[in-house]
Amino acid sequence: MERRIYNPIQKDRVLFLKTHEDTHGEYTLVEVELADGGGVGLHYHKTYSEKFECMEGEMQVRLNKKIHILNPGSTAIAAPHVNHFFRNRSGKPCKFTVELRPASRGFEQSLQIGYGLANDGLTKSNGFPKDKLALAWLFDISESNLPGWMSFFEFILRKQAKTARRKGIDQQLISRYVKF
Repeated sequence: MERRIYNPIQKDRVLFLKTHEDTHGEYTLVEVELADGGGVGLHYHKTYSEKFECMEGEMQVRLNKKIHILNPGSTAIAAPHVNHFFRNRSGKPCKFTVELRPASRGFEQSLQIGYGLANDGLTKSNGFPKDKLALAWLFDISESNLPGWMSFFEFILRKQAKTARRKGIDQQLISRYVKF
């Protein structure tokens, strides 16, 4: 089965090389083709690290307050509790791998669902789901956390994620979009 997903809003492709199931929970490994201008905003994870390795082009990874420029062969690791983002501002696409240790099934599901919603026209122009409960639940299962003053919004998001579960939105999204 092809384990490649595409986001028409962000113009990104993700290929799942190794999932939690493949590695018995040891790690998740994805290959990302990131369009110019793409990326993910500042956040952190409590339960897993992310190792970024540039394969083609150039990307930026911010770890705490320092921005690292990655070129082919270079890496950066966001350990648990480290504020980080990644982005492409090079003027052309870049390709890189991201390895999560340990594996995160929620991360794997959140990508499949988020990209699926984008393909179905159910996201805003920024790529966020139009349904606020779906957005909150995806944020929750990806185990993302917001740093500093933005953490105020986490309380709201976590509460809305519980509502999404109570209403069965989580199971609807999983059954519709999670294929592997």
